[in-house]
Parts: sequence; structure tokens; C-alpha cells
Amino acid sequence: MSGAELPTDRVRAAFEENFARGLEVGAAVSVWRDGEEALSLCGGCRDGGRSLPWEKDTPVLIWSATKGLASACVLHALERRGVPIEARVAEFWPEFGQCGKESITVGQVLSHRAGLSVLDARDLSLLDHEGVARAIERQVPLWPAGDGHGYGPRTFGFVADEMVRRLADGMPLGEYFRAHFGDPMGLDLWIGMPAGEHGRVAQMLAPRGAGCAEPEDAFGEAMADPESLTRRAFATPGGLPGTAIMNSPAVRSASLPSFGGIGTASALAKFYAMLAAGGTWDGTHYFGAHAVGHMTHTLSQGCDKVLHLVTAFTAGFMRDPVDDDGRKLRATFGPSPRAFGHPGAGGSLAFADPDARLGFAYVMNQMETGVLPKRRALALVEALYAD
Repeated sequence: MSGAELPTDRVRAAFEENFARGLEVGAAVSVWRDGEEALSLCGGCRDGGRSLPWEKDTPVLIWSATKGLASACVLHALERRGVPIEARVAEFWPEFGQCGKESITVGQVLSHRAGLSVLDARDLSLLDHEGVARAIERQVPLWPAGDGHGYGPRTFGFVADEMVRRLADGMPLGEYFRAHFGDPMGLDLWIGMPAGEHGRVAQMLAPRGAGCAEPEDAFGEAMADPESLTRRAFATPGGLPGTAIMNSPAVRSASLPSFGGIGTASALAKFYAMLAAGGTWDGTHYFGAHAVGHMTHTLSQGCDKVLHLVTAFTAGFMRDPVDDDGRKLRATFGPSPRAFGHPGAGGSLAFADPDARLGFAYVMNQMETGVLPKRRALALVEALYAD
């Protein structure tokens, strides 16, 4: 696709088909390429009662797609301070270096190899950053650093947030994102949304048939076991039970770098287009080549101890895993071997494709079950790369 026209008609047809099949309530997809928005589609309604139309500027919760934004903030803060990802976290966060975490590096944390997917302290709230950060300092790793990887659905954001605070004179990660990316790039995208913006946000709707594990899904089986590593990873720190609570003003305004980002498809795709362009946008250099290289270089691949499927991570971003010959095992992020991004619970998806020079984002409010995006998002990606 490097020099081809985008197949916008095919993407539109796939987008409309998702609605025709009754899979969507409201959704949007955007593709930015070479500094311009080449595709922008939205449809449906932003509320469960289907009375409020979804507009181009409708923001919505993006769940774990937030982790890509959080990881970019960590890499940006590291670059500004001249700290390599091979550095030990304890070098700039001394309290982290206890209970067996003395030698854990930034790269190991960002690629989910630090053994910190679960907290032993189960009485902490997701809204208590200080309490969770102190618990992370006291946490003993679940496995030796580097001995495989396991996704941290909740803890990852707190470690990323505290690293940014230590590197950026105490600035919380959500504020850091707005100061260094959101405001300069004019992004309708937040990690901790101002109260005055809440009225535009789409209502997040729980998956239909939520709680029903898929028969072939080892992840679903693990989630059914209260004491499994998987279930504990998705339960600690605790609080915010169910989907509906994510629509509350308190949660929308909270800075939750693991899964609290709220924004439009256009803003999310524009951010990834900047990364696909080598970290430069409209004459401003946001990242150097070395930092962008960390986004495309795989640091961990194999069977994920938490998700129970083969995953691959760079420095905080997910990639499609490959076989021994370098062929993709799946194409969540399209065909490019250099593409990277992050999905979100329920089906949202965002990624950068440096080879095609584009940023892609799909967001929705009707969640689906499962770990990775399914037919809705994948149909759009397949249509985008149809030629």
C-alpha cells in the first residue's frame, strides 16, 4: 500500500456491514496518512437508548488502547532525560528497587516481563494512585524478570504513571500527555477528561452475553477461576466493578493510564500517524529515531502468562507475533511487519504503520467479549489493506 490510494469505498462498505449485522450501536473509524485525514467514518448512536447520534467529534472510552499513549509518554520522558530503556527503574524511582525488583529495567516493565501483572494487596482502589504505587514498591515479582511475559491489564498504567512522575518532576502521566501531545497536536483525546467535556462522551455498553467464556478460549477458562493469575491480574488493584461505572463523571475525570483514555477516532489515528511518520508532525519533532525504534523493536514474544495466547510487545506497544520465518501469526495491525499499536477491551483498536505512513483507529461503544479485537475491527483492517 506504500504508494497506493486508500480503498475508502471498501472500508466504508465494511463499516456499514458491521451496522447492518447488528454488531454496532455507535462507532467511528479514522485513517490519517501523510499529514492528512484520509478517511473518517462514524455512525449509529452514542447512547444505549439510541436517541443521540454519534458525530465525528464524539469521544469514547478506548480502554487498554490507552496503554499505547501511556507508553509513548514514558518513552518521551526517558528521551528528554537521556535515560535508556536498559536503565534500572530504581535509578530514578529508588523505592521501586526492593523485594526482588532491584535489577528490573524500564524495557522489562514496558514489555510486561517484570512479573508485576498482579498485586498481592487486594484492598486497593484503582482511583488511589499513591496507594497503588506504594504497593507496587512492596510487591515481589511473580516470576524472575525476563523469564517470559505476562500482560498487566491494570498494574501497567500505575507503573508507567509513576515512572513519568519520577522523570518529569512529579507531573502525572495524564497531564504529561496533554502538555506534550494533546495540546500541541490539538488532539480530542485525554487520560483524565475535564468535566466540561463529559457531555459529549459516548456511553459505554457492556458486552452482550458478558460473562460467557468462549469454548475454545483458555483465557475465558482462566478468568472463571478466582485464584488464577489471569483473574487476579484483571482484579488488582480493585474497584470499578462492571462497565456502567466507567460512564461515571468521577471515572471519566480520573487519570487511569491502563484503560481510562477517552477520545475520538480521529484524534487517536492522528497520534499514531505522527508515530508512523517517525515522531515528527507539522514540523515539530516529538520523538527521535531512537525512541521510535523502541516502538517497533520486539522485546517479548511467546505464550502470555496472563492472556493465554501468543502475544508480542515492544516498549509498551503490541505487535502481531511472527513465526520462525518472520511471517505474521495474525494480522491485527495489518500486513506490515513494522506495524505497532494497542487494542482495547471490547474491540477498539489503534496502530501505526510506518511502511504505509498511516495511523489507524477504530472506536465503538458496544463492547464485545474476548481479548483481542474480533470481526468488526478486523473487517475494517482487511478492507484497508485489500489491495
